[in-house]
Amino acid sequence: MPCMRDRPTGLDEDQLTAALFQGWDMRVESAKYLPVGAGSYHWSVTDQNGIVRFVKVDDLRAGEASPRDFCNGLRQSLTTALSLHRDAGLGFVVTAIPATDGTLLRRLTPRYALSVFPLVDGTAGEFGPHRRDELGEMVAVLADLHGATPVVAHLASRTDLRLPGRKRLRGALRSLDHPWTGGPHAEPARKLLIRHQARVRRWLADFDRLVDVTRTTVPGWVVTHGEPHPGNVMHTSDGMRLIDWTTVQIAPPERDLWMLTAAFTNMIGTDALDVDDDVLAGYAEATGRTVRPAGIALYHRWWVLADVAAFTDDLRRPHGDGEDAAAALAYLTGYLETATD
Repeated sequence: MPCMRDRPTGLDEDQLTAALFQGWDMRVESAKYLPVGAGSYHWSVTDQNGIVRFVKVDDLRAGEASPRDFCNGLRQSLTTALSLHRDAGLGFVVTAIPATDGTLLRRLTPRYALSVFPLVDGTAGEFGPHRRDELGEMVAVLADLHGATPVVAHLASRTDLRLPGRKRLRGALRSLDHPWTGGPHAEPARKLLIRHQARVRRWLADFDRLVDVTRTTVPGWVVTHGEPHPGNVMHTSDGMRLIDWTTVQIAPPERDLWMLTAAFTNMIGTDALDVDDDVLAGYAEATGRTVRPAGIALYHRWWVLADVAAFTDDLRRPHGDGEDAAAALAYLTGYLETATD
């Protein structure tokens, strides 16, 4: 997934510094922008005592929800993660640091929201498949997380199995007969969609079929991280730590588990390890839950379609020739021209 290499529009570091002082009583000595992650903006901030924090800024206009609803959703996710760490005793959950008034998220501007995290002492992973030698620990982490569902069932949001961005993707497919004028990558994106529109529509139909099957499994849904790939794992002397809980939800367990299978490695174009049977059997033994192939297939399809929808929407909107827009076109091309049905 592309990193946020372009800095947020309409936000300067003086605003960030002032907000950190007002909210967390941090007197900033230095702030370094970090082009890491996707969907948010990040800084490494050092205060006057030499303590380093990981600071995250979310663009509340980035999703389909209103800025207010998006902000409330982020706050709900951070609150759920804090409860998993504090109340369920899951030490691998890296949580936001409360501001001086106890809040976990503060509006920075009408467009942006701010949260602050500890800098974890460990080695960060990268987006891609898990190594064979870490799969056992990852299965144990997910089993413990899913087992904590009763603690946060009243806090966490619940999936509705609706594909994010679907309405706009359908709008894009209906507008392929007219030029797209959002920016330098708009027309290449349109021509790409023209060539592969049948494939996208076929994927959407398959997604709907898998959703119908998965709706029958509601009683077995659990609290899930949503994106437990190596890019969201820190390796520390005390074991794995899971970061970025923005996507935490009550959902089918396959929402997490598919990222440990060949479905994920095949999607990103790397050689699949022959580990699916061991991974799924290990999870079933630890939890007593049966992993359903339809759930694995659903979240594979979900990931691809959600990215296709997001990148298409980005490229139809007004954009310049920055790195993020170029990356969006590159990733969209990769999905549509190399994916298998």
